[in-house]
Amino acid sequence: MYVPKMELTDEQRDILNGKQGEVMAKIMETIVMFGDMFEAPRLIKVTHDDGHLVTSFGIGICKPLFSTMNRINEAGIKTKGKFTVDPRPYDYKNVKCSLLEKLVFSKILYSQQKRYEGQLTKAGLRDANAFTCTSYLPEVGNTPKKGDVLSWAESSAVVFVNSVLGARCNRNSGMLDLFGSILGYVPEFGFLTDKGRKATWKVIVKTSKLPEAQILGSAIGMKVMEDVPYVVGLDKFLGTELTETAIGYLKDFGAATASNGAVGLYHIENLTPEAKEFKEKLLAPNTKEYIVDDEELERVYREYPIMWKDKDKKGNLIFIGCPHLSYQQLCDWTDKISSGLKETGRKRVAIRTILTSSPDVVEKFKKSEKYEDLMKTGAKLSSICALMYTNNPLTKKKRIITSSNKLRTYSLARYYKDEEVLNFVIGKEGK
Repeated sequence: MYVPKMELTDEQRDILNGKQGEVMAKIMETIVMFGDMFEAPRLIKVTHDDGHLVTSFGIGICKPLFSTMNRINEAGIKTKGKFTVDPRPYDYKNVKCSLLEKLVFSKILYSQQKRYEGQLTKAGLRDANAFTCTSYLPEVGNTPKKGDVLSWAESSAVVFVNSVLGARCNRNSGMLDLFGSILGYVPEFGFLTDKGRKATWKVIVKTSKLPEAQILGSAIGMKVMEDVPYVVGLDKFLGTELTETAIGYLKDFGAATASNGAVGLYHIENLTPEAKEFKEKLLAPNTKEYIVDDEELERVYREYPIMWKDKDKKGNLIFIGCPHLSYQQLCDWTDKISSGLKETGRKRVAIRTILTSSPDVVEKFKKSEKYEDLMKTGAKLSSICALMYTNNPLTKKKRIITSSNKLRTYSLARYYKDEEVLNFVIGKEGK
């Protein structure tokens, strides 16, 4: 039996010693071993019971995952609260697939999807709409409060709740997120401590206009890697209140910092909650400095590799929304596409275009007049995970265009700025 280095309460030690069964003992042992690796002194209570899991994909080769879930289900173990989970990897209705692609998805790549979703449901999955990477949005309802301790995974969700909401969560891996949600305890280290939330980089934004969220996030992520940046100068463009526009911007900015680097927390001076409260007291001693101006952002953008086999051919598929679009972003993109098509004299999008958003946001959007406006353009609306969709080796033959730096990083998709992507959608650009 594992001998813990950290201090445990009597209740926690009883679980470790098997008084709640073998499966709970193994879950506790895993969490304790994880905490001991990072020299956590103790376990602390999860105060936001609703979890978020990164592993939503029934990938056939993940046999240990399904075996572990079976043991959890057979023991009748559930999470303390209900949980949400990352998006599904396919959507045959809204993201057209060939017969061969469907075969690869259903019989090879994600052959255990139905089985795994059944296992998730038994363990505490909230409902059929719980599949999204933006669970924290109000329409979805899994929204932690400032100071809440979480047991979540999914890099873009963790960086958002840490930074924009002021909750506390480490960058957990798959299964650790579930285990912490079952136990109701997580190891106390990293972003769960005041010291771990101090910024070790001061980033000074000196651009002539609001920077592209995805490129600014990419630049900062690649510079600071896993460290915490304190960003100065962005409030000049975003203001000092977390409006819908600011939230959408920070969602995409954070996803880029987390995927192009490993940022799990950032502070925006005069805007994010801890920066408004503590200001430069959040800066750790010997803070490094990084200046971001127009030239620096253009340098970063130009250096993105182009992974298409034929770089000179036109794109033939566009994904907008990774992470999933907020309701405001969905409305804004609809307006831009509709007015852009009128400008170019086209009735429908020039390239197959998929906008992605969470099921709950999609339901809300379908009740608005803008839904019909979007459908008239020929664009499709889906709650798919664009990133996992591109795991299909057959998608390597597609020339995917995106304005998501996360999707660019983890696939062969080619990144373009928002305005450039819009031009491709409405047929204003040749390539």
